[in-house]
Amino acid sequence: MADTVTVRVPLAIRKRGGRKVVVSPNGSVLPTAPRHVATNADPSLLKALGRAFRWKRLLDDGNCASVSDIARAEKLDRTYVGDVLRLTLLAPEIVEAILEGRQVEGTTLPVLMKGVAIEWETQRIALAASGCVVSP
Repeated sequence: MADTVTVRVPLAIRKRGGRKVVVSPNGSVLPTAPRHVATNADPSLLKALGRAFRWKRLLDDGNCASVSDIARAEKLDRTYVGDVLRLTLLAPEIVEAILEGRQVEGTTLPVLMKGVAIEWETQRIALAASGCVVSP
């Protein structure tokens, strides 16, 4: 029995108005994904948040038994993996602000990886005291 399935979709990519578009077999232009909006989001923070929540899912689903397993699989230091995983404990509005690029300049990956409180209200107070408040 085959483990993979190959699906062939007859599409063509054409240039129209200087942009590439996907054209279906009947000649209609398929809608394209919206262009990325310029953001002030910190790429290193975004990558770390993405990793953190992916690794948390691996642990929750039982695909990895421990932080050490993740570190071994990713070829990273166990301490780094543990520090990044702590980002999943951030308050939802702090995560949302980071994803939208609304965090203040001082909210950086090194600052957050030093450790923040588990309680969300304490996080907000501590980040505000250090000048890392979420802008509205």
